[in-house]
Amino acid sequence: MVSHAVASGTPDGPRTAGAETRAARTGQELVAELGTSRTAGSWIDAEGRPVVAVTDERAAADVRDAGAVAKVVRHTMRDLRSATGVLKAAPRVAGTSWALDYAANQVVVRADSTVSAAEWARLTEVAEGIGASVRMERTKGTFTPRLNGADALFAGSGRCSAGFNVTNGRENFILTAGHCGPVGTTWFSDQQGNRQVGDTVSGSFPGGDFSLVRYGPGTALSGADVVAVGGGRGVRITGAADPAVGQQVFRSGSTTGLRSGRVTGLNATVNYPQGTVTGLIETTVCAEPGDSGGPMFADGLALGVTSGGSGDCTSGGTTFFQPVTRALDSLGVKLASDPAAAGRAAPPSDGTDGTDDGAAVPPGTSATAPGGAVPPGAMGPADTVPEGRTDRASSALERLGDYRNLGPGLFVVAGSLLALVALRIRSERGRRRYRSQYSQSWG
Repeated sequence: MVSHAVASGTPDGPRTAGAETRAARTGQELVAELGTSRTAGSWIDAEGRPVVAVTDERAAADVRDAGAVAKVVRHTMRDLRSATGVLKAAPRVAGTSWALDYAANQVVVRADSTVSAAEWARLTEVAEGIGASVRMERTKGTFTPRLNGADALFAGSGRCSAGFNVTNGRENFILTAGHCGPVGTTWFSDQQGNRQVGDTVSGSFPGGDFSLVRYGPGTALSGADVVAVGGGRGVRITGAADPAVGQQVFRSGSTTGLRSGRVTGLNATVNYPQGTVTGLIETTVCAEPGDSGGPMFADGLALGVTSGGSGDCTSGGTTFFQPVTRALDSLGVKLASDPAAAGRAAPPSDGTDGTDDGAAVPPGTSATAPGGAVPPGAMGPADTVPEGRTDRASSALERLGDYRNLGPGLFVVAGSLLALVALRIRSERGRRRYRSQYSQSWG
């Protein structure tokens, strides 16, 4: 389903969000039709065209007939998956990752600054045994979950951003990252722990990185299908999808606000210090502690929730996302995109300043364009300034980072998707333990 939640053009000119979504879908459908023995993935090239890696000329002709670009490659998808299987079977090395680089027809293996020379040598030996389908790279920084960020939603285990509102038809939940808190974690919208939002009731970490926070009784999800992007603007989420390599994507988080980048790899595996997570999306979108669990989206489609990575939003880095489609399937829920089916009780206020100027815009309000589109000039995903620029984005991003500007609906749902909620370490002792563990990870 293609969304119309974007009102104006991207900084890439002809590479509009809608065009990229269509290109991604075309490539994915061709790969599914031709099969893993004749293809090795798809991506979007510099001109925004779908490209499919194929292993024979007949498959290449089929791709061209469908209006896509064909590239004949050496390694099939089966070859690439076999390579990842060998890497997975090797002794685990914390601080490493690997992902499928379809454009290069390789599995790229990365090691962060914590991986010793001896560990790197052992991993290189494994890669050499696999052959030319594997490429080795060192990366700066440290692969860690993006925990501990801004003030918004609090729990004893840390701080995170909420991703998307979801439902099983009977109860309503927040979909966020699994590493944010184990089952039983209670989440609050204030530092004092007086206003409870809900409890973590299921999830996966390590292995996957997703969890459900069940809302308390009497919580409505009016406007639950809107992602806040700052400045009182929002983008309506109309469905879920899997991204393509090369696609531009956007992420909202409670620490660094709205950021953009491109997908660089799929089916990524990351060996965090806490355990191994598989099946992730690898991107160039920056993230920092506190952005964990926040939504990644493009063209009105939910794509992922922030898992972790290396670097920051000053120097850049690599960030990984849990695919939304896999999380929804595993948890047996769907996006709460139909407000009429989500309950009718009025949400409680967070009591900060009595305004709603920083929340995501609910459907039907004056700040939302017809059809749920972000109004022209809004800080939306089709209108983001190029990476590294802050002139147009600065005020909106500053608002995202200040919980006092977020209205009552943002914390518990009225008119928003809780894209910016976060957990907080409540005891000074817990804060010191956390800082001791992660302080060396953030440059």
